[in-house]
Formats: sequence, structure tokens, C-alpha cells
Amino acid sequence: MTLLGLLGLALLLLALAMLLPALLRSPRPAPTQAGSLAPEPNLALLREQKAQLDEQLGSGAIGPAQYALASSELEQRVLDEAAPATAPPSRTGGGRLSALLLGLALPLLALALYSWLGQPQAVLAPELQAGVAAEPTQAQVEAMVAQLAKRLDEQPSGQPPDPQAWEMLARAYASLQRFEESNRAYIRAGELAPRNAQLLADHADVLAMVQGQSAAGEPTRLIERALAIDPKNLKALALAGTAALQRQDPGAAVVFWSRAQALAPPDSEFAAGLASSLDVARAQLLAAAPQGSRPAASAPAAPALAISGTVSLAPALAAQLAASDTVFVFARAVQGSRMPLAILKFKASELPRAFTLDDSSAMSQELKLSSVGQVMLVARVSRSGNAMPQAGDLTGELGPVKPGAPGLRLVINSVQP
Repeated sequence: MTLLGLLGLALLLLALAMLLPALLRSPRPAPTQAGSLAPEPNLALLREQKAQLDEQLGSGAIGPAQYALASSELEQRVLDEAAPATAPPSRTGGGRLSALLLGLALPLLALALYSWLGQPQAVLAPELQAGVAAEPTQAQVEAMVAQLAKRLDEQPSGQPPDPQAWEMLARAYASLQRFEESNRAYIRAGELAPRNAQLLADHADVLAMVQGQSAAGEPTRLIERALAIDPKNLKALALAGTAALQRQDPGAAVVFWSRAQALAPPDSEFAAGLASSLDVARAQLLAAAPQGSRPAASAPAAPALAISGTVSLAPALAAQLAASDTVFVFARAVQGSRMPLAILKFKASELPRAFTLDDSSAMSQELKLSSVGQVMLVARVSRSGNAMPQAGDLTGELGPVKPGAPGLRLVINSVQP
């Protein structure tokens, strides 16, 4: 028996324990005149209490078992008030009969009320509850989608088309992974609502699935239209980053995903997915950094907005450096995105060496060294050659500095915790 059943049984036993002794006890004659009835105000008060019980049951303030118990008590009080004040000398047999009937009727009444007003499936075991409130089957869902599609196809010509209904149909097809049909429904919805940024982004997503998860061509154009209408549309920004990464432009992917990350709820799964995607894009950026193989003596003069200087290793860390380690020197904005604006990569065996960072070493056309007023210079020695920071890497920072500053000295003097 479930906990709910045990509690209900306990309440019923408590009610019977309160009522049965009174019914089994022999009544005592009252000193009042035989045949006199209770005053009408007492009965009116009991009727009001009954009405209050009905209201409390209807509002959910009390449960069916409580209602049954209280109703029984009220009914007994009505009988007591309405009956003659002096009873026959012996009612033991009638009282026992009433007790027997009440003992049977009260549980049945409580169960009947609970079945009518309550939630009988709540007392079922979890495996049986699943059968009571089962999810629609795949066949049922497909039947409903087919019915919606038929209704839209057979819509009378005089009735104005409903773009939301077509969008709903497109989403339903997509949930069933019927992307070709979803694409056709999105085309119709887009004809009816061409300025709906979310619809355009959803359409681009489905069309990319039709093209084998490729955002090239029409999906990218749909994404661009969506962002032109709503530059803060999260799905369009996320898809734009994916499209950029597919066309081998990790810098643009970082830009789009960083914008989406700034708008997404911080603790959401969407934000966590963006963080993972940004790690991948930034790793590709660093891996694609140009190799600096020219000797320091032959380095050309720094352009007007270039940052130049010398990077070296602190003597205290010399024992931790291997000639095969990889050195990254890059500039990033003081505030905002931590994406490198310009980057240089070379072997640790070349330390110390001169460096020059300018727009020609930018990783993205959207973010350049010349686009900011101040930057932080960072040097990092990676033992594994991995583009992402790892514990044990040797690092050094300098800044803030302004683009165009020459003769800087950047020292690698700390260990990544």
C-alpha cells in the first residue's frame, strides 16, 4: 500500500474512533420537554457550515477525506438538533446498527468523492502512472502533423493565409527530422512573414540540414537577412559563427560567437555550448598564426600603427625551457573580447628575439590592432604546442600599450597555474 493510502486509512480510522463510541453509548434522557425541536437558528447555522464545507472542497482548501469526515459530523449534529430531546429508554440496538452502517458508508463515501474530485492516478505506482498519462506516440504525432498540413493545403482561397500556422508546420516537420518538407513549409512561411528574424534563422538551420549540415550558399544568405533585421538574434549569431568556421574563417566565428555569448543567459546550456565553440575557434586562430622565421637583424621597420620590441625569458625560468617549445606573442584588447588582434608564433630556440605586430598579422578582418586604442602584450611558451593555455605554460604580459609604440621589452617571467 502506498503512503497516500496509509494516510487515508489512518484518517478514516480516526474518524470512526471519534464517532462510533457516541453511537454505541446508550443515550441519557434530557430534562427538556418531549417532542420539542431545536430552535431554527441552530439548524440555519449548521446549513451555513455545510455550505462553507462545500466551498472549501471546491477551492481545494480541504481534501475529500476531510470533507467526508466533517460532513458526517454535521449530519449527526443535524440529527441531534432535529430529534426529540428525550429519547426512548433503550436505543442500543439502533445505535449499533447506525455504527455499523456508518463504519461501512464513511470509507465508501471518501473513496467515491476522491475518485470524482481527486487524482486517483496519484496513488498508482510510477510504472503504472506512465500508462495513465502516456506521451503521444510517433504515429499520433505524425497524424496530427499530416492533418495540419492538409488543412493548410486545402485552405479556401478567400481565407487569409496564416504565417504562424505554416511556421508551426515547419517546426513540426523539423522535430520529426523531415527536413525537406520542413524547408518547403519555411519557404511558404517566409513568403508570408519576410521580416521575421527568428523564422529566417530557423529556416537557415533546416536548410543547412538539407544540404548535409552545410551553411554555404542560401543558408548563409538567410542568416545575413536575419541579422540585418535583428542583430541580437541569438540563433542567427550562433549560426553565423558556424558558417564562418565552415568557410575557414575562425576569426569571424569568434566575433559572432562572442556577441552571442554576451547576450545569452550566463548559466544556460546555450552559453556553455558557445564557450566550447569559442575554444575551438580560438585554437584554430592560434594554430594558423604566421611563423616568424626572419632573423632579428633583418626585421623591417615597424609600420606607423605596429607594436615592436623584444621578447625574452627570465633567467629564473631558463631551466624550464626546451628548444622545441612553441612561443606565441600576441596583442589583445584591454577590455572586451580576449581574442588576439595580432599574433606571432616561433620556436623557443629563437629566444630572445625581436617581434613586430601589426594589421598584417591580424587573425580576422573584423578585429585588427589598429581598431583599438590600447592593448595588452602577452607572450606564452607552450610545451605541447597547443594553442590553448595549459597549466605549466610560461607566460609574460606587458601593458596597456598603444599601437605604434616601439622598443618594448616583453619578459616571460611566470608559470601558468
